[in-house]
Amino acid sequence: MTTAEPPLTGCLVVDLSTGIAGAYCTKILADGGAEVVKVEPPEGDPLRRWTASGADLGPGHDGALFSFLACSKKSVVREPALVRGLLESADVAVWSPGSPLSPQEIHRAHPHLVVTSITPFGLEGPWKDRPATEFTLQAWSGGIIGLGRGAPDRAPVCVGGQVGDWASGAFAAAATMVSRMRGGGELVDLSMLEAHILALTYHPVTFWDMLDRPWQRTRRLNVPGVAAAKDGLVALGCATAQQFFDLCAMVGHPEWIDEENPFSIIARAGEVAPVIQEWIAGRTMAEIRELATAFRIPNSPVVNGSNAAAMDHFEARGTFVRNPRDGFLQPGPPYRLGSARLRPPGPAPRLGEHTESSRTTPKVADQGLSFSGLRVLDMTAFWAGPSCTHVLGMLGAEVIHLESTARPDGTRLIAGVPPSVDQWWERSPIFAGLNTGKKSLTLNIQSERGREVLRELIATCDVIVENYTPRVLDQLGLDYEAVRRIRPDAIVVRMPGFGLDGPWRDNAAFAFVIEDAAGLTWLTGHPDQNPVEPYSIGDPNAGVHALNGLLLALEHRRRTGEGTLVEAAMVDAALNVAAEQVIEYSAYGALLERAGNRGPAAAPQNLYLTADLDEFGARDSWVAIAVATDQQWEALRATLGRPEWPLGPDWRRAHQDDIDEHLSAWCGERGADEIVGSLWSAGVPVGKVLQPHRQAELEQLRSRGFFEEVDHPVNGPARYSTWPVRLSRGPDRHHVRPAPLLGEHNHELLSQLGLTEQEIAALESEGVIGRAPAR
Repeated sequence: MTTAEPPLTGCLVVDLSTGIAGAYCTKILADGGAEVVKVEPPEGDPLRRWTASGADLGPGHDGALFSFLACSKKSVVREPALVRGLLESADVAVWSPGSPLSPQEIHRAHPHLVVTSITPFGLEGPWKDRPATEFTLQAWSGGIIGLGRGAPDRAPVCVGGQVGDWASGAFAAAATMVSRMRGGGELVDLSMLEAHILALTYHPVTFWDMLDRPWQRTRRLNVPGVAAAKDGLVALGCATAQQFFDLCAMVGHPEWIDEENPFSIIARAGEVAPVIQEWIAGRTMAEIRELATAFRIPNSPVVNGSNAAAMDHFEARGTFVRNPRDGFLQPGPPYRLGSARLRPPGPAPRLGEHTESSRTTPKVADQGLSFSGLRVLDMTAFWAGPSCTHVLGMLGAEVIHLESTARPDGTRLIAGVPPSVDQWWERSPIFAGLNTGKKSLTLNIQSERGREVLRELIATCDVIVENYTPRVLDQLGLDYEAVRRIRPDAIVVRMPGFGLDGPWRDNAAFAFVIEDAAGLTWLTGHPDQNPVEPYSIGDPNAGVHALNGLLLALEHRRRTGEGTLVEAAMVDAALNVAAEQVIEYSAYGALLERAGNRGPAAAPQNLYLTADLDEFGARDSWVAIAVATDQQWEALRATLGRPEWPLGPDWRRAHQDDIDEHLSAWCGERGADEIVGSLWSAGVPVGKVLQPHRQAELEQLRSRGFFEEVDHPVNGPARYSTWPVRLSRGPDRHHVRPAPLLGEHNHELLSQLGLTEQEIAALESEGVIGRAPAR
């Protein structure tokens, strides 16, 4: 095995973006080895002066977040001739609003480039010029109210930490690499709204179409969720019936177990939650976590900026590293590659440091890679893994989803469809939404014959993706080295919750536990209550970061012919999008706290109750309003008839309570449509707090074709989300066929391996393969 350069070595990226999304996109590319040249105005990127805590930077000092996001990059001061020369030499340009050139102009003038545009709503459509912030995009996405986050007697709460910006950056990086691998010369149009939908909601439109009901109608606190132990906050979570049964046994209430309706405990939250919280309050975090781990109940401390670096697991894995320029702690990369190594972080540049030394050599487009020739073995389940492989399938790869009749994919089981319904396991909207275009093979890999067939299948696959706990493949004798002996150029993507080593290695991991362990929970919720789990971003965030790692591995194989291991731990991906917490604490001693629906990037920023009833007849219709600039503040003052309110962010932030009182009264007399119409036309970021199953009714999403109708053989036609990017070279349609029925392609795939009809029939009679869950 050779010691290769980072996969994107020689790729020149011109960064014309501002904000977290563009900066994180180009950081991912820089970590992969690209030369990233940041083009800045004479006064510098606004991120240089940004801190979430409001720390005083002093003259000439950059903010720590900028120093993290700009690792290994170069900086030039914007000058037309220089920018023109850079674009002629570049492979990629990353753009967001604020640059003098439009992405369409750049694409026309430099047709060899991948031009990645990151905007709130996309470059086309009726909302393309509407103002927005990360907070109002959460509202429009349905991500604020969609999972019922928080108590029903309080306002719903957004996910803290500007996570939508980070997720948008990760999607933009993946789309950029996809376009470049296909040969470049393309406009990549990313909609941050669509990225929010994929990161914060559970395929709610498909759920509505297939089951004729929303995911849920009211908000509730998770059971058991976050609670106070003797010595700190601890989180316990249940995602399966067995975990709920084990929780009941652990807290000494086996009478709560309802085998006919395992999830009835959720409906009884008001009754059981106080009992569980009392049980937790009488024990230490260590005692609770030891018991929960023994019962295989997902659990975690509630991590924040002050305690993250001291967690034994993160210490053992070397999760946090020193910033190479300023010395504070920052998370390492969101994935670890084997022979396809990443670039170690280099220091962030000073403003204009490389203006005189930037290269300007005309670029010739590289030879592209076709995804249609790629065969992917998808040994994943639930959401994180399937969301990674799903993108490859939408791009044309052959994706084989591996299940067994004894253990079908868990998302088949969480739709609330009773077993009395015919083919109940085929009626999950979440499974259907995550697996369109894939093929299904059932295989009992606990049997020797099943493992033999699996090894034969691996020999035919370019990529293997799995998200078991690490011990599973190790016990089966199918770790990376074993796969490499079968297929030397195979890329193996492993997606454990907590990584392949460390004290938490074999802990059960679901989205909510990852959110707890990374700090995402800490920043979510009302400040006078315990934090609440986002219950969303942990999975899709892991999926898109694993996709980025996989794309880097494919580029490495294209250059060297070698396969590699990609370790894409869910928690590492989450720690990266929550990076600001550890960075702020390490750099300034500032512990970022949850603030309900307020945030550091805008003031005022909050949810306001409208005069409308929601569609279920409740007084629960809200709008999100956020003011990020003085221009937007002037527009809001004029709309409200309060011209005496002073300009300036300091006054706005100091008087948020007074502004909220006035906005609450104003919104309470108006319907949501009137509020949105008045404020949007004035240039103020605003959004309805949308019920997520209404996403497909948004005219902007319809105009971009974000949802595509697919006919399923059991469930009939339904609308399915795609991904948040439109590529100028297509595809024009992403879903070529519905998600597969369980074992639908058993005969096709096994015949390709050379098995006869008699051998396939024998496998079926022995229970190695099948078409329905084992009873």
